[in-house]
Amino acid sequence: MYERETEQLQSIIDDSRKIVFFGGAGVSTESGIPDFRSADGIYHQKYRYSPEQVVSHSFFMQYPEVFYEFYKDKMMALEAKPNPAHRKLAELEATGKLTAVVTQNIDGLHQAAGSKRVYELHGSIHRNYCMKCGKFYDAQHVKSSEGVPRCECGGMIKPDVVLYEEGLDPATVRGAVEAISDADTLIIGGTSLVVYPAAGFIDYFNGKHLVVINKSETAKAVRAELTIAAPIGEVMERIETDEL
Repeated sequence: MYERETEQLQSIIDDSRKIVFFGGAGVSTESGIPDFRSADGIYHQKYRYSPEQVVSHSFFMQYPEVFYEFYKDKMMALEAKPNPAHRKLAELEATGKLTAVVTQNIDGLHQAAGSKRVYELHGSIHRNYCMKCGKFYDAQHVKSSEGVPRCECGGMIKPDVVLYEEGLDPATVRGAVEAISDADTLIIGGTSLVVYPAAGFIDYFNGKHLVVINKSETAKAVRAELTIAAPIGEVMERIETDEL
């Protein structure tokens, strides 16, 4: 399956010098992390509060115990490992073909696979800070803490993830926009492009090749040269990087 599409993708990659990858939750589903918006994703499971409510800034401030119960259980997949998509993107960066990864994911799997230039639009579970004194804590500390994680100073620890009602980090936004604007090829993978403002980033692409790899249809209509309706790991692991 997907032989013709994969061959076409290979020729596009061979023809490219500055590839940027823009990815979402679907990139990590093959690592066992549920996709927020797919049919069997977190947003379709039953909770007392909707996940959109729980992962909002106001909810975090008002009900931190409930937030952390959900967050630790459903969003901190510390045992997850990079899959073939993460690894192939890191290989492409090592060859000099890929210049950046722009991700909506917070799991840190791109870095775990070896990617160096990663713009995490929605932050990372691996960075956590005391809201009182600013001390850093890693993900393991947060995950293993009882109830609401507290700093030694007594302050509440907050994950460095962008919750609803919060703005994106300006430096991350700037880096992502510059990378996409400068790319000759943009590969969009594992995202339905429904989350704004992140989905609007692809409008900055003015390059030669636009590729979409996603199991379901993307909500935002993009004029892609190549669209592959398939799991991204299955497609990317067939790409040859040795001779690039």
